[in-house]
Amino acid sequence: MRRREIAVADIGGTNARFAIAEIEAGTVRALGEPVKLKTDDYGGLGEAWRAYGQAAGRPLPNALALAFAGPVGSETLKLTNSEWAIQRDSLADELGLEQVAIVNDFGAVAHAVATLSEANFKHVCGPDRPLPGDGVISVIGPGTGLGVAQLLRRDGGYEVIETEGGHIDFAPLDEVEDRILDQLRGKFGRVSVERLLAGDGLDNIHWSLAAIDGRSAERHDDDKYLWARALDGSDPFAAAALDRFCLTLGAVAGDMALAHGASALVIGGGLGARLADHLPRSGFGARFAAKGRFERHMADITVKLITHPHPGLYGAAAAFAKQELEN
Repeated sequence: MRRREIAVADIGGTNARFAIAEIEAGTVRALGEPVKLKTDDYGGLGEAWRAYGQAAGRPLPNALALAFAGPVGSETLKLTNSEWAIQRDSLADELGLEQVAIVNDFGAVAHAVATLSEANFKHVCGPDRPLPGDGVISVIGPGTGLGVAQLLRRDGGYEVIETEGGHIDFAPLDEVEDRILDQLRGKFGRVSVERLLAGDGLDNIHWSLAAIDGRSAERHDDDKYLWARALDGSDPFAAAALDRFCLTLGAVAGDMALAHGASALVIGGGLGARLADHLPRSGFGARFAAKGRFERHMADITVKLITHPHPGLYGAAAAFAKQELEN
């Protein structure tokens, strides 16, 4: 199959990223420099696409691989953490394209995990060995939301199973988390793991711990401020919230690996990138393995963090290339 250019997009609740990729024979050969737009600055994908076309300063390809942060199985697709919605059947006409392929945003990350070289991963815990060539790999990523996917490798190929695992119930594991759940239940009613393990999850934990201690805590519209103070240790209360975030992420990641029957787990997402240096030093690994009778089994699961700067875009291109090869 000849090499061709396609446009790729990674549309999340906070940012919409666009780039041009080159694919050939089911493989991503190159990924251009992305253009990042704020989702809230545009009324929908059509407006953002036209803004990208102006920023690109060149004619865009006539095919688009789209990674979309929300369920993609219905005719009307709506971002989980934004007001954007798109109509699947009319999208190509709306954007003036001949071909559009849509994949869940974290499904795209799983496609990236399946096709990137081992150099694009950083060891977190468990055995320091390459990702398995056969079997199940769980993929989980805290970002604006909490993404979860399964990757099944077998017979030299792979399949991606997209999920909404970030919306399962939060299960506390100690008295502090019991009390955090009480605080968040009063605010949200039902408390999913995404309430603690997404962009505003650190703020929710920080606020809950303050309420438990009888302190007041300022809520932050920009989560980057709180994250910066937590990571550099300049705010001990923010650092305590970060410790709890890492513990909870370890527990949830371990649950996903158990539920999927995984022999490896990969962490992605924007917050995963922020935690690349901190996570191996946190309580993540201990909580990941602390599964009672399965503790020895869990300790033998390799956990890595994807370090490629744009796995959603790369994965969208990989999904498109795979589909084209199979068709």
